[in-house]
Amino acid sequence: MPKEKINEPTALRVATFNVSMDASNYLSHEAIPEQGAGALRTALASQHPQIKAVAEIIQHTRPDVLVLNEFDFIDASEGIDVFRHEYLQVSQNGESPIAYPYVFIAPVNTGVPSPYDLNGDGVAQGTGDDAWGYGLYPGQYGMAVLSKYPIDYSRVRTFQKFKWKDMPGALAPLKPGTSEPFYSTAAWNELPLSSKSHWDLPIQVKDHVLHLLVSHPTPPVFDGKENRNGRRNFDEIRFWSDYIQPHLSNYIYDDKGEKGGLPEHAAFVIAGDLNASVDGKDNVPGAIQQLLNHPLIHAENPPTSRGGAAHTPDNPIASQHTAGWRKRADYVLPSTAGISLIQSGVFWPIAGEPKAELVQNRKASSDHRLVWIDIQLK
Repeated sequence: MPKEKINEPTALRVATFNVSMDASNYLSHEAIPEQGAGALRTALASQHPQIKAVAEIIQHTRPDVLVLNEFDFIDASEGIDVFRHEYLQVSQNGESPIAYPYVFIAPVNTGVPSPYDLNGDGVAQGTGDDAWGYGLYPGQYGMAVLSKYPIDYSRVRTFQKFKWKDMPGALAPLKPGTSEPFYSTAAWNELPLSSKSHWDLPIQVKDHVLHLLVSHPTPPVFDGKENRNGRRNFDEIRFWSDYIQPHLSNYIYDDKGEKGGLPEHAAFVIAGDLNASVDGKDNVPGAIQQLLNHPLIHAENPPTSRGGAAHTPDNPIASQHTAGWRKRADYVLPSTAGISLIQSGVFWPIAGEPKAELVQNRKASSDHRLVWIDIQLK
């Protein structure tokens, strides 16, 4: 009899990095609407020092699978391919080049004009916070995934168009002090849940399939007492909590119309800038706890750094912070099924250590830090 095939355990590093590669890191606020995503195209073509620093951090930490948040959505030949070939595959400051043969990019809702007054100021201006997701031009704050392992493009699922109203018990915002909906009926019927998008990328890691669940929920601020962004942030996070549970995910549909979430016992990693923290008062209470306390997610032993601890020494959980504005906002959360967590970390050198200059501020690289986990698929 032939021997039964046994999947060999496989180790890899998965990371997320909000790289601040949108126009606001290259242009004055006044110039952003006119130049838009062209700013990233120009910066990439000019060997911009901020982008070189981002590449140096990636080369130093060497993830096998990497989520990039705030990488503007532009044509791959002028965007992510330039970044791969002319930055990552070229040594930065003595670091070894790194190659990612597999890439995924897709449209996002940020900056895409809506015909509605979504911020409640009486004017439907189409852009800014009247866009389907806040942005001054289409594609701002986009997302990208780089992988050393094949992405099964035929099975990728995107949820850019999933309507917020179609989530059971959605936290629809109300006009302050009333029970009246904040959004008009027409706007609510069209408003997508995702401020950017939600992606399920099946990655073939030797004999294993790893589902990379990628998103970048809206910041829970920059709104009014109706808390429309805080509520949207909560439900964008809730989407993954439901998606990974077959008995809760039957309402979900993807951009091709296929319904449901992950199958039971699937191995997954939720990764991205989730704009939620346990030690912040901006989020709707319990927002990130939907994942951190989830029975199917391994959230113990969070990634830490000495740099984060030193940055806010009076905060007992500052070592877990992933952003210069003193919060844990970026997450790489593995499933309990099919995965063992080996170790994790946040790239945040303390002052005086090598490469500390790379994380001085947003202009140096980003206001976020790269967060990584080493896992074994079993």
